[in-house]
Amino acid sequence: MSSEQRFGYEWKKYAHVDPLYEGQFQNWMAPLMPDGFRGKDVLDAGCGMGRNSYWALTYGARIVMAFDNDDRSVDAARNNLAVFPNAKVLKKSIYDINWNREFDIVFSIGVIHHLKDPKSALARLIESLRPGGILAIWVYSYEGNKWIVKYVNPIRIHVTSKLPVSMTHILAYICSVPLWFFLKITGGTTPYLKQIAGFKFWHVHSIVFDQLIPDVAHYWREEEILALVKGLPLRDVRVIPPPNKSGWILIGTKI
Repeated sequence: MSSEQRFGYEWKKYAHVDPLYEGQFQNWMAPLMPDGFRGKDVLDAGCGMGRNSYWALTYGARIVMAFDNDDRSVDAARNNLAVFPNAKVLKKSIYDINWNREFDIVFSIGVIHHLKDPKSALARLIESLRPGGILAIWVYSYEGNKWIVKYVNPIRIHVTSKLPVSMTHILAYICSVPLWFFLKITGGTTPYLKQIAGFKFWHVHSIVFDQLIPDVAHYWREEEILALVKGLPLRDVRVIPPPNKSGWILIGTKI
């Protein structure tokens, strides 16, 4: 089963748009919030169940085109975005998109680091932008996540990404239950943990589950992210930490 199919299982199971997701979206897209979306044509690449498109539309995007490559993800996104007449959700592979200079903003949250050929995907996304349009990507960082790379990644690579996804979902409770109690007792000990300390248990469990299911998960250093867009038609490229200091935001302008 591919990562897309495994994530499809997740987004069918966790299809509810919680109001707390707005804070996550603002964290992941911090340089654009919220006025940057007003009146813009937006592409959400790898939309999952549509929770990020939901906030871009709420902030006044003129249109949002969202896509993912699993039927369950696409169905969940269509259900969540049905209240917006200016939203469209398609089933597409990120490698096969063929939009050309059609969007003012292209964003992709938590997707690029799961790809076997991220540079090819980024080139496609940049082609989708109009000149002067904004590319905004959130990815995992190596900095701050070395313990995941050292301890969790080997388990994911050799065990949980190969098990039936329903079994991995059950095994994830081994981590999510103690994490839940830790968050409730301490309130979180880092900016990221403080942010998720207010989440319901099912959301905390989904975060743990999400870490264990993909067959590819890159944790990139700043210079590695910059190397992904080297030679691509972007200017004013920056790689910055989000407010909760978890991951990296890459942002640049189409030449």
